[in-house]
Amino acid sequence: MQASLTLNRPQHRFISHPKKFSAFVGGYRSGKTYVGCVRLCINALEHPGIPQGYFAPSYPQITDIFFDTLPGVAESFGLFADIVESKKRVYLRNVKGQCLSVIVCKSMEHPSRIVGFNIAHALVDEIDCMKIDKADAAWKKIIARMSTVWPTRQENTVDVTTTPEGFNFVYRKFVKELADRSDQQAFYGIVHASTRDNAKNLPRDYIPSLMATYPANLVNAYIDGKFVNLTSGSVYPNFDRKLNHSDEEIAPGDALHIGMDFNVLKMAAVVYVIRDGNPHAVAELTDVRDTPAMAQIIAERWKAAGHAITIYPDASGQNTSSKSASESDISILKQAGFTINVGSQNPAVKDRVLATNAMLLNGEGSRRLRVNTRNCPKFTEGLEQQAYDKNGEPDKKSGVDHVNDAGTYPIVRMWPIVKIVSSQRALRL
Repeated sequence: MQASLTLNRPQHRFISHPKKFSAFVGGYRSGKTYVGCVRLCINALEHPGIPQGYFAPSYPQITDIFFDTLPGVAESFGLFADIVESKKRVYLRNVKGQCLSVIVCKSMEHPSRIVGFNIAHALVDEIDCMKIDKADAAWKKIIARMSTVWPTRQENTVDVTTTPEGFNFVYRKFVKELADRSDQQAFYGIVHASTRDNAKNLPRDYIPSLMATYPANLVNAYIDGKFVNLTSGSVYPNFDRKLNHSDEEIAPGDALHIGMDFNVLKMAAVVYVIRDGNPHAVAELTDVRDTPAMAQIIAERWKAAGHAITIYPDASGQNTSSKSASESDISILKQAGFTINVGSQNPAVKDRVLATNAMLLNGEGSRRLRVNTRNCPKFTEGLEQQAYDKNGEPDKKSGVDHVNDAGTYPIVRMWPIVKIVSSQRALRL
């Protein structure tokens, strides 16, 4: 690597620990395409003759971004990027003019046209800018082109460099789909990069101008390279699947606190244990048929094992039943032998959200509410993804509201926000 080439810390981590599938997810001007081009040049020098590919959402982006970035990176390695725009090819040549690597450039705008060539390494740029169905189709076409054998490796590689566009393709491929695939996790790597990490290469007013222009949730995405809900304001912006993660499990003798939401065929429950006075979500039940079925599952799985069980249900369950109009849901739970903790009516949604966000991260920086993200994948997704609708209420159309309601009922009952009164008593957080 030439002395003139410098990498910031996220770029160095990305280059130093390559995986079969490596993602560099960063804010604007965090050096995404740059670091992808670095890998292309390293591959050309270490494996002369190896064919590679560059993929962007459109051909203008290939011209405006890739053709503009690669020559400078190549020069840092003592190479020359011979761009033949009419062929959509770049030939990386050494000082003697020898071609070390041919880079095929393709647009992902029409995935069906990603055919007729074979490569060993791909750089997929800004795929999150595409609609998820088209991104998925393009990804599958790109993977099908990875058939050239490396002289010294057993598997081909794909780099993804992108700005995160909410919970889009890269989140699903590199986070969500891997949650239950421990056998695949070793093949995937992800590095988050902030625009701040690349500040020395930017005008002084660049980051302040972004901060002044974008709302907080967009700052998290477009400056700090984080996956956040961009559709509208996130209901639970304080939740972080890593910082709020818990490895706690249900232990013998644990008292279980279970939040429950009533919906026919969509019943949900979130199970908590208390550790050092703080709640840890350790299990979940989703898409259960009705209240009798839910009661049976809880009784067989945990009551029979000797756990004391308290249910924190939707207060509306006192009126009608998901099973029979003549019997309330809460009556069914009481008959099953569970302790019920419920008010005469549900707390205001605003109070429940406020209490939950305070437990996720309070003003002192303490994260008291923890979630075992392996055992509670739906609750984790719900906390990450639920947004406010156009009326300023938590969205009920995305399908994540049932488990969120279930998971937050115990929180507002046990850790409500206590209003500040004239005696200046502290908030209960």
